[in-house]
Amino acid sequence: MKMLCSRVRDLLLEESNVHLVQSPVTICGDIHGQFWDVLEIFRQGGEAPETSYIFMGDFVDRGYYSLETLSLLLAYKARYPDKITLLRGNHESRQITQVYGFYDECMQKYGNPSVWKACCTLFDHLSLAAIIDSSILCVHGGLSPDIKTLDQVRIIPRAQEVPHEGAFCDLMWSDPDEVDSWSVSPRGAGWLFGGKVTAEFNHVNSLSLIARAHQLVQEGYKHMFDNSLVTVWSAPNYCYRCGNSASIMQVDESGQTDFKVYGAARENDTDMKNPALRRMQTPSYFV
Repeated sequence: MKMLCSRVRDLLLEESNVHLVQSPVTICGDIHGQFWDVLEIFRQGGEAPETSYIFMGDFVDRGYYSLETLSLLLAYKARYPDKITLLRGNHESRQITQVYGFYDECMQKYGNPSVWKACCTLFDHLSLAAIIDSSILCVHGGLSPDIKTLDQVRIIPRAQEVPHEGAFCDLMWSDPDEVDSWSVSPRGAGWLFGGKVTAEFNHVNSLSLIARAHQLVQEGYKHMFDNSLVTVWSAPNYCYRCGNSASIMQVDESGQTDFKVYGAARENDTDMKNPALRRMQTPSYFV
């Protein structure tokens, strides 16, 4: 695993903060260690390299198989680097993974923190955003009052732990909401931003759409602000108890979008009968 992290880190060093992607491509939201459901993504969307993918962060924590999930994504990235784009989410963080499961999973499966440390070093090199055909921006969380243009994202020093405040933090933590402009986020990090802010940002940067993840939506995806922003959520039955659907967003060569909505993979039913896995309690506070 440490060798795989090192290999992919070298690839990420060649990618910019805002990674350029060409359509067609399939966009995925949070997956949170739900390995069987990640396999369902590839069943629904097609295998790489025939299908290109953007994963918008939050690969780990909460689910039972963060290591297996991350290993699969890194193996795909190492084998097909131009077909797999991995973005950073707020859970690709030392502090968050020590609370929400990934650190404990690494300790349980490896007996020491060395693999966790290697993964965290890798996380520090993930791109902060991707842009499809200069038109669709993909980012884990949302916008920042400190960022007016994509050029400002391009110059953020990204090889670090996710900060507690500022532009980098906001990209990972912010959420869209029905507010006039900016509002304090109940998460304690990032901001709430409204339709006016979104419209202005899209206009200044010649964008048609912002695609983001970070928030559970029961139907798998949710459009806001006159279809100028969409939340994509790709972890069905989140935490094995929420009962939600999941989705992936497909962008074709003409920039048209379509969604595939799916439920939890059948293999999860077997896991829920495993007492050892059921003892791995997921925290009740959703971040």
